Amino acid sequence: MPAGMSWPSYLKMAAASLLAMCASAQVVHSYYRPHLTRPESPPKPGELKTELLGLKERQHKPQVAEQ
Repeated sequence: MPAGMSWPSYLKMAAASLLAMCASAQVVHSYYRPHLTRPESPPKPGELKTELLGLKERQHKPQVAEQ
């Protein structure tokens, strides 16, 4: 007996947990509506909106320590 429970109650709990996880995943998926299409070719550097803006500018500028 897993966790000191009878098998029927354990299986009911496992099924309810699985059903709740699937339902919540569906709700989150429908709320955020992710873009699931794949591009034909990989994006070029700078085309993605998820890249850090201004990263190249900060890398090229020398940092001066203030004293």
